[in-house]
Amino acid sequence: MATHSTRRDFLKKSVAATAAVPLVASLEEYALLAQEGRAAAPPPASAGQEPFPTGTIGKLKMSRIICGGNLISGYAHSRDLMYVSQLLKAYFTEEKIMETWARCEEHGIDTMISIPEDKKALETWRTYRARGGKIQCIAQLAPPKSDLATPIKQAADAGMEGAVLVGNQGDAWTREDAVDKIEQFVSLAKAQGLVVGVGGHELRTPLVVEAAGIKPDFYMKTLHSTNYWSTRRPDQQKEVIDNYGADNYWCMDPEETIKAMQDVACPWMAYKVLAAGAIHPRAGFKHAFQNGADFCIVGMFDFQVAEDAAVARAVLKETPQRKRPWRA
Repeated sequence: MATHSTRRDFLKKSVAATAAVPLVASLEEYALLAQEGRAAAPPPASAGQEPFPTGTIGKLKMSRIICGGNLISGYAHSRDLMYVSQLLKAYFTEEKIMETWARCEEHGIDTMISIPEDKKALETWRTYRARGGKIQCIAQLAPPKSDLATPIKQAADAGMEGAVLVGNQGDAWTREDAVDKIEQFVSLAKAQGLVVGVGGHELRTPLVVEAAGIKPDFYMKTLHSTNYWSTRRPDQQKEVIDNYGADNYWCMDPEETIKAMQDVACPWMAYKVLAAGAIHPRAGFKHAFQNGADFCIVGMFDFQVAEDAAVARAVLKETPQRKRPWRA
């Protein structure tokens, strides 16, 4: 008797465990719709749908929407709520994590970002792949300056397809004038056969890397609408920075980012596009893709995947041409 189900059976079983996403899912959704004055969300994608839009970075072909990994590892921008990380860890059991990935695959999202230091997430991904799941994994790494090689090799040995220097690390090394460490990270990852990126919350991170002549395969940079951060009073902005540092759920330089990234030839993944749930995907995806991002990374619960995928399909279909050419 077979010990593992086929990939098709696994995906069907996992997806069937969660009901189809309703047009308006919650009181929060009603509030967002009222605020935005928009129509209800599109229905879940149906069988026989067109392939999800993809791009290619290096040797890696991936969906334009990438599943973020913070939620499954219990990391979330909870603002002033004290229980969110504990809630996430309780919600995302091994089976729930695999169900989320299965729903991603079912709706055409084929790549995720993961934190290899989270042993539970790493082992769950290995189990998922052993059961027939195909979702690709880019490792989000924060190596110490004294040992860049070990975590990169561990990611490659685990079968991950790519690696990215986490944003707060890229920002810190840029501020500390340790750009040589970023160059070493990129070189070591490429030597391991990984597609490699450099992340940053601060715009100067990719710009300094560009000026130094370093050649990552992609950048990760925060981006979303100015409607949120720019409307906060200076004292409110200072409070966020003092409490959370640059690594917060707001993009503090969206207009500057859009302008600066116009001339960057390297593919660019936008993240924090939904500001930790403060912006609806209809607005967040549209703003990111129309303003130059080649991919969007978004943390998703299993019950959000169908809607996010449907919204992204619609937005991408409406955005064939834009000021910054597609770089991937």
